[in-house]
Amino acid sequence: MVELTVSGRDSSVPQATQAKLMTVYLAYAEDEQRQHYLALQVKQGVSLYEALIQAGWLEKFAELAEWCEQVIDITTPTAKRWHVGIYAQKQPLSYLLQPFDRIEVYRSLSADPMSQRKNKSRS
Repeated sequence: MVELTVSGRDSSVPQATQAKLMTVYLAYAEDEQRQHYLALQVKQGVSLYEALIQAGWLEKFAELAEWCEQVIDITTPTAKRWHVGIYAQKQPLSYLLQPFDRIEVYRSLSADPMSQRKNKSRS
C-alpha cells in the first residue's frame, strides 16, 4: 500500500498569506508494503518537528511521536538510530526547513544490509 497525499494551495487563504508558504515533502517507508508520501504547504521558518506535527504524522505513527519526545532537545544528531533527516542527511528536529526540502523518516533495519549482501554472495 502506497499512500500519496498532496496538500495544495488553499484558495480560501489570502494571497499575501500564500506567498509566505512553501512546499516541503515527507516520505516514510514503514516497511516494504506500507509507504507514505506527502506534499505539504508550511509557513516559512517552520521546523522539521513542526512540519511532522502539521502533517499529522506524530498522531498517525506512535513510535515516531515517542522517539521525537526523547530527542526533542538534541541539537546534533549523532545517534546511530536517528530517525529523521533531509535528503538522507540526519538533521535535528529544530532544523528550519527550506522550500522543497524532503523530510525522510527512517525505520530501524532488522538486519545489517552489508552482512545480508555478503551472505547472498556466498550462497
